[in-house]
Amino acid sequence: MGRKLDPTTHVKKGPGRKSRKQKGAEIELANFIPEEEATAKRLSSRSRKRAAKRVLKKKAPKDAAQEKPKKGFTDENSEWLTPAKRKRKLEEAESGDDSDEHWENEEDLEMEDEEETKKGIKEQGKKKKTAKVEIKEGEEKEEDDDDDDDEMVDDYGAPDGSGEEEAESDGELLPIERAAKKAQQLKEALDLDSDDDSDSDEDDAKKKKKSDSDEEEDTVQANMDEMDAFKLPGAEESAKEGILPLDLKSIHQRIKDNIEVLCNFTKQREEGKERAEYLSLLKKDLCTYYSYNHFLLEKLMDIFPLSELVDFLEANEIHRPVTIRTNTLKTRRRDLAQALINRGVNLDPLGKWSKVGLVIYDSSVPVGATPEYLSGQYMLQGASSFLPVMALSPQEGELVLDMSSAPGGKTTYIAQLMRNTGTIVANDANADRLKSVVGNIHRLGVTNTVVCNYDGRQFPKVMGGFDRVLLDAPCSGTGVIAKDPAVKDQQGKTTFTVHTYGHTDPYCRF
Repeated sequence: MGRKLDPTTHVKKGPGRKSRKQKGAEIELANFIPEEEATAKRLSSRSRKRAAKRVLKKKAPKDAAQEKPKKGFTDENSEWLTPAKRKRKLEEAESGDDSDEHWENEEDLEMEDEEETKKGIKEQGKKKKTAKVEIKEGEEKEEDDDDDDDEMVDDYGAPDGSGEEEAESDGELLPIERAAKKAQQLKEALDLDSDDDSDSDEDDAKKKKKSDSDEEEDTVQANMDEMDAFKLPGAEESAKEGILPLDLKSIHQRIKDNIEVLCNFTKQREEGKERAEYLSLLKKDLCTYYSYNHFLLEKLMDIFPLSELVDFLEANEIHRPVTIRTNTLKTRRRDLAQALINRGVNLDPLGKWSKVGLVIYDSSVPVGATPEYLSGQYMLQGASSFLPVMALSPQEGELVLDMSSAPGGKTTYIAQLMRNTGTIVANDANADRLKSVVGNIHRLGVTNTVVCNYDGRQFPKVMGGFDRVLLDAPCSGTGVIAKDPAVKDQQGKTTFTVHTYGHTDPYCRF
């Protein structure tokens, strides 16, 4: 089917069918295009003048073209005439019309000037040598005059750029006008000198005024220092304070001033006043401003230096965020954080020093009633209570005693670190508080703990042989003032005495 291709025969390829049809198109196209006119195109006036210039340039000899026109007159009068120093001023065009006639007139003028210069060049070649020497002398005089003009400077030593213009204008002015001009220049110079003198007088007046103002400021500052010096209130002022309502702002300022005086007592104290008077006033003001009882505040003043006491009291007024501890027996911190974030809790990791702590800033749901809390995935616990267990560092398979275990935060953390291996004895002297220990142990899934109720002083008779013992004894609770402000007024001398006596014997035995 179809044509058979013989590879031995070579078919010559040439132009295609369409190009063969259109062969000779260039001959056909020439019949339709009109022949160019034989006559030359008519030139404009400007073109004709350019053509004439080109012809003149071709005809002019090379030597004449290279020679430059020299200054001076070209006729016979050059022997006794010298060229004027004044430069020819360019006349401005009377009309700003840019029509063709204007351009044609300018070109005609240019042609005439060129013809005249060429004629002058030819005539100069025929002159005598004496005329040439005279022309050269005239040119040297001109150059000397120009140099003198250039060297002229004004009254202040700066070169005067408008010297030529002034020379020309002085040549045109009358003698009386020149005298008036010189008088005016002298007056201006005198005015400048007077301005300099007035400027120096003004500077002196400013310096004097500034020194007077500095002296006034020093006196005012000294008076203010005298007024700001802290003085102890008298008997009448103390009586008025008991009747009038409290002004906390003035009390706070008085606390600052009093502490400043006590820190530098030898220099800033009032004459005739003792240190005890300042301390009694400070104690009274601190109790009034921060709502502490006198006994607790006195103990704090014994513990902290005065420069740090106010910082400690201010820190107790700041609300601290809630912290939780992840129970790694049931979940990981990453999964717990994601679950709480999904419930609308704003949290962050506690810090690099803890791998299980989380800080909760705010929450749209109660943190102590979430499904994660009820299932034992975390424990509400202060960050500071992590530290005793971390210092204890319990190991797997050991026998550990937690002597004051309620409410069970540290006990469950020990079980978490031991991974429910070994044995933990959770003891507490208060039987009522052991209920919370049992509840937290069951909720968090701790299985290696035994709960007991013994007095710590008698516990060595019951059991011994522990690898590690943790005694975080009950304290006065002054460290939770930020969480419970009622501690400021409730904790008194009795509380401190009871806790101190109860801690003595266990520490001696263990």
